[in-house]
Amino acid sequence: MDMKVIKTSVQAACVELDEPDRKIVAGIQSGLPLVSRPYAEIGKAIGMPEAEVIERIQGLLERGLIKRMGVVVRHRALGYRANAMVVWDIPDEQVSELGKCMGCFEFVTLCYRRPRRLPDWRYNLFTMIHGRNREEVMDKLAFLIRRCRIENIAHEVLFSRRCFKQRGAIYQPVQDRSADVSEA
Repeated sequence: MDMKVIKTSVQAACVELDEPDRKIVAGIQSGLPLVSRPYAEIGKAIGMPEAEVIERIQGLLERGLIKRMGVVVRHRALGYRANAMVVWDIPDEQVSELGKCMGCFEFVTLCYRRPRRLPDWRYNLFTMIHGRNREEVMDKLAFLIRRCRIENIAHEVLFSRRCFKQRGAIYQPVQDRSADVSEA
């Protein structure tokens, strides 16, 4: 039996996408075109009207097949050289309230809860702060601590040492057409 058919059958059983939806996923996974009407541009590339592209993306979001669409910011290219993940040990009953407080500041680019991994990792809230240098990051952190009144909350500041490639997930890989040819 052809292994490619098995793989496709397993994928189809888990996720029901028709061919137009597959084309849309393949068209958006590398990022939206930087034009005034990106969905029209995608539609043009796959032979679909802009309104249908938008409608189908909305349907994929509603069905949970696309979890979110967001921006990948190349912060180093914008001059932000200091990046710190601040991890917090917040009492569980206060995480939602304090997470909302921290997340409202524009300089906090990520704010999310994760389970503790005791005994080695006691932290349950993570925030990312970017700055042009370490001093700027630490000033922003001090401001956040004062404004959210969390002077007594244990935390650690973990500065990035290197930059990794940033990109979105790949869901619809470009197929190798030579794999479509089966041996007789």
